[in-house]
Amino acid sequence: MPPSAPTNLDYTPPDGGWGWAVVFGSFISIGFSYAFPKSLTIYYKEIQEYFSATYSEIAWVSSIMLAAMYAGGPVSSVLVNRYGSRPVVMIGGVMVGAGMVASSFGTTIMHLYICVGIIGGFGLSFNLQPALTIIGKYFQVKRPMANGLAMAGSPVFLSTLAPLNQFLFDSFGWRGSFLILGGFVMNCCVAGALMRPIEVKPRASPATSANGAPGDKEQSPGARSPANKRGCAGRVNQFIDLSLFKHRGYLIYLVGNVVLFFGFFAPVVFLAPYAKHMQVDEYSAALLLSIFALVDMFARPITGLVANTRWVRPRIQYFFSFSVAYNGLCHVLCPLASGYGGLVVYAVFFGVAFGMLCALLFEVLMDLVGAQRFSSAVGLATIIECAPVLLGPPISGALVDLFHDYKYMYYACGVMMLVPGIFLFIMNYFNYKWLAQEAQQSQQQEDEEEAGAMEELRSSAENKPEETLG
Repeated sequence: MPPSAPTNLDYTPPDGGWGWAVVFGSFISIGFSYAFPKSLTIYYKEIQEYFSATYSEIAWVSSIMLAAMYAGGPVSSVLVNRYGSRPVVMIGGVMVGAGMVASSFGTTIMHLYICVGIIGGFGLSFNLQPALTIIGKYFQVKRPMANGLAMAGSPVFLSTLAPLNQFLFDSFGWRGSFLILGGFVMNCCVAGALMRPIEVKPRASPATSANGAPGDKEQSPGARSPANKRGCAGRVNQFIDLSLFKHRGYLIYLVGNVVLFFGFFAPVVFLAPYAKHMQVDEYSAALLLSIFALVDMFARPITGLVANTRWVRPRIQYFFSFSVAYNGLCHVLCPLASGYGGLVVYAVFFGVAFGMLCALLFEVLMDLVGAQRFSSAVGLATIIECAPVLLGPPISGALVDLFHDYKYMYYACGVMMLVPGIFLFIMNYFNYKWLAQEAQQSQQQEDEEEAGAMEELRSSAENKPEETLG
């Protein structure tokens, strides 16, 4: 099994120290980024009645927000590469807060699409990507554990925001709640303040190539050769690394993710509405999200610890493939759950599956491309993934509108995750095999070149006495 990609940095990450404060800041930033769109589902039923909207129309609110969060990835990558994580996260916090405050004065569903979806979503993209990137700057050996702890921010915040949103709605209505949430999300600015730029201590030797691209020396965008900077593509490449589209492992990751994201968010978005459809009271429906989030909260750091072990880390792509397929299996079996007790069981198993996938989602990407290329890799991935993120929940909502039943939606989401899980497992097997063969060929070539050089030196040494005698 070939090793994971090195960090490709010009210094040795500290793996601790202020890095743990950075992890805490990322915990807050990631928590808001992923939990905020899901927690707003508490207001769906009431907003739907207020605007006389369908399930599909109301699902567009979170869908647009998540899609904008993903679509803003390349812009966020460029800003992070140029200015660092701290200012980008702080600007993102201000954008989300402003979008929520503006949405509290909305008079149409379109107003929510723009303020919550587009403005808020782009603000979340400025929170998510920098928080993921800076962890790779501070950690190398303990990176899976640090990523797992930071990603745990999502379930922690979701378990808090779900009941809080129900309380805010009962006390202030959805307009007052959105106004309060706008101020609450400004805490992302505090999280950004913790993301201090790392003090670089240069290494003695240059960094080596990334996994999946043997022998290809990594450079930062500002350090590329003039030949690479010529032309439009070269200028773009100074800000975001387009050569990743030649990276085999990265392309496998993208194909699997594009399919799985069609069924990734919808089961969470519709969990509370599904419970209400089954005549479960509002607080019990909100409690399902809290149970899901509580299990998810523990699953993510535990997954990070498991992924950091010497048995799993070299095979982490398989671990990720299993987590995707496990999510799909949970959704396929969900319609078999009967009553509130059955939904609780589903929420527990789904929480484990979702936590595993989220803890590994970006760690396996960094494992493939290395920390130096990660900012560009995640930016390009999110812009491609924004289409299924945008379309997934509305398509699922349309299935509910069509059949007046949630089970077909859960079947569809299950299949959309089972298929890429199997695909990723098979393709990662072949990718690992091909990487091993390429590494072996590269080693043989180096041995042959070294043997040729030694033979040349030996011949030169043998001929030298004859030249001296002559």
